[in-house]
Amino acid sequence: MRVDGRRLRVTNLDKVVYPETGTTKGEILEYCTRVAPVMLPHLRGRPVTRKRWVDGVGTTDAPAESFFAKQLEQGAPDWVRRMPIEHSEGPKEYPLADDVATLAWFAQVAALELHVPQWRFTHSGGRGRPDRLVLDLDPGPGAGLAQCAAVARIARGILTGMGLEPLPVTSGSKGIHLYARLPTTDDGTGRQTSDEVSAVAKELARLIEADHPEIATHTMAKTARTGRVFIDWSQNSTSKTTIAPYSLRGRAHPLVAAPRTWEELDDPELRHLEFAEVLERVDAGIDPLAALASPHPALASYLAKRDAAKTPEPMPRAAYAATATAPRFVIQEHHASSLHYDLRIERDGVLISWAVPKGSPRPRSAIISP
Repeated sequence: MRVDGRRLRVTNLDKVVYPETGTTKGEILEYCTRVAPVMLPHLRGRPVTRKRWVDGVGTTDAPAESFFAKQLEQGAPDWVRRMPIEHSEGPKEYPLADDVATLAWFAQVAALELHVPQWRFTHSGGRGRPDRLVLDLDPGPGAGLAQCAAVARIARGILTGMGLEPLPVTSGSKGIHLYARLPTTDDGTGRQTSDEVSAVAKELARLIEADHPEIATHTMAKTARTGRVFIDWSQNSTSKTTIAPYSLRGRAHPLVAAPRTWEELDDPELRHLEFAEVLERVDAGIDPLAALASPHPALASYLAKRDAAKTPEPMPRAAYAATATAPRFVIQEHHASSLHYDLRIERDGVLISWAVPKGSPRPRSAIISP
């Protein structure tokens, strides 16, 4: 099949991957390609650790074996973008999911779960500083999703007081993930190190436990989790990963790490969503995590000021997900107060614009705007 201009060899499309629902490999491929516009911005520029179920996920009573894959598989298409990360035993090449075809290839090799860190690679190939904070709210024995939602609302009050706007994702496994965009520099990388962000997240979790010890704990010991929600702050570490938003889960049913609204979290019947339900939301234009999707802070601020009902210009859901090819550019004829031309060059998924005056440009004459 051809996906986004790439040639991909696929096999066994009628193979049942989720026996309890009869969900096939072909349906998973379709999900990955249809959800790509809202999923790729959360993956772009991040190394992807995959969890694979080559024989399907099995059933509730007899789950099948799975394994984590960090090193890019041998035989991977040469168009899959890859970047090395140094490990104690040497460098390993990780794939980056920058296009629809790569998502489809992940489905072809039964990589159902996609896990990524909170940082992106820099333009020079190094690890950037984190551009988002995450809290993993994991219910212990006797606690459930509704209790996770209660802890999420408490965390929201603290984070908004810090100038951060958290957004919830029902993980598709047990609990809820809270994401918050962090302040970034002009090139899109974070201002704080992973250690600094982890320290803030740990202190936030400790404060919640101090005020609400009956429902929350920040202690990793499993003996402290009974009847409580464990606030896992450690996933902000540079070496840790979190299931990517919109990723499938390897559970008995094809559940998804699904972005949700705060209104949905108030529902006492809150539950995890399956892939067909998520596709319906995406097709309806529902993307509660859109504000986190843009890799460039200027774009998020710009979109926040836009009103789709008052402007004829298109309202993008997220920034353009760049591929491994050279950055795009365009020269635009701009009919403003006076006719001129704009040179727009892609950087971090956004077209940065320079107004080109008549004649030879003078120093400081270019105007940069998102």
